[in-house]
Amino acid sequence: MVINREHQLLTLDGSTYDKAQIKELVRSTDVNKSPEMSDLFFFLSRWFDESDTLTVQTSGSTGVPKKQLVSKVRMMQSARLTCEFLHLHENETALLCMNLRYIGAMMMVVRSLVCGLNLIVRPASGHPLKDLQQPIDFAAMVPLQVYNTLQSPDEREKLKAVRHLIIGGGTVDEQLEETLCEFPNPIYSTYGMTETLSHIALRRLNGVEASSHYVPFDSVHLSLSEDQTLVIDAPLVCSGTLVTNDIAQLYPDGTFEILGRKDNVINSGGIKIQTEQLEQQIRKHIDQPFVITSVPDPKLGETVVMLIVGAVDSQALLTLLSETLPTYYAPKHLILVDHIPLTETGKIDRAACKQIALQSLI
Repeated sequence: MVINREHQLLTLDGSTYDKAQIKELVRSTDVNKSPEMSDLFFFLSRWFDESDTLTVQTSGSTGVPKKQLVSKVRMMQSARLTCEFLHLHENETALLCMNLRYIGAMMMVVRSLVCGLNLIVRPASGHPLKDLQQPIDFAAMVPLQVYNTLQSPDEREKLKAVRHLIIGGGTVDEQLEETLCEFPNPIYSTYGMTETLSHIALRRLNGVEASSHYVPFDSVHLSLSEDQTLVIDAPLVCSGTLVTNDIAQLYPDGTFEILGRKDNVINSGGIKIQTEQLEQQIRKHIDQPFVITSVPDPKLGETVVMLIVGAVDSQALLTLLSETLPTYYAPKHLILVDHIPLTETGKIDRAACKQIALQSLI
């Protein structure tokens, strides 16, 4: 592992460049340079400048996206932790197929620099494997990219051949997890955020090691706040203690499970409903894309609302759910939408969903 930026090499599509050569690549004015390569060279120009920090942008899945200053040394430590956990080796291929404005994509470049991986760059599209010919040892994708890839038989086989796949930037739902459980190579869901410089824990989705529990890196210490939200002490990747909004369950073996976000608790008639867990229950009954949100209610405080894509018999669905779910949990209103709002990184845009419900019902 190379933690000193002065000594890092970039291997790009099989060609290796030292710092001086990287700077020459960055200065190149090739008019045919693709957008994804331009983004990569812009990131490299910031990575190899004199500053010890970088500015990154949060995804904005629960609010307004914001910029954050992060340490390059801590980014390299995060890269080392991931590469060691996955037992990645020099010259193995790493696929960059996400937007370099966000920490997940930036960390793929940093892992390549730290571990000496051969970086393969593709556009940040819904089908990152479509035109890919060479085998990939390590890839990181958001759930939407994985879902889209599975819809194409050819891309699906390419995904099966990826030796190490991590999925981050959003929740891996049960249906996607079930599809991936028979894949031959290790696939992980990641837990982390911009503040932790990508992930601090991984959860195996397939094989005999598949689990609902996340396994934190050795240097990470976890606890719970009074609100039962996860508290992270990870001195290698973030300064100070980080109190998250993720409601969690800790287990004696050091693993943990995420139950949902504190922001997504609906208080209806004094009953606290965790949005993500309710969505999980409802998925047993319907296949169409949907999301649960809420609106203010003068009697209950808040009432549960469902946004659903496509044509449905609204009254029949509401009746089914009222007969299936506990009192207060069943949606009281159903709103038909063309699509579920997503952030640029593929997460459900909860704030936008709530706004749709408010505009439709209030």
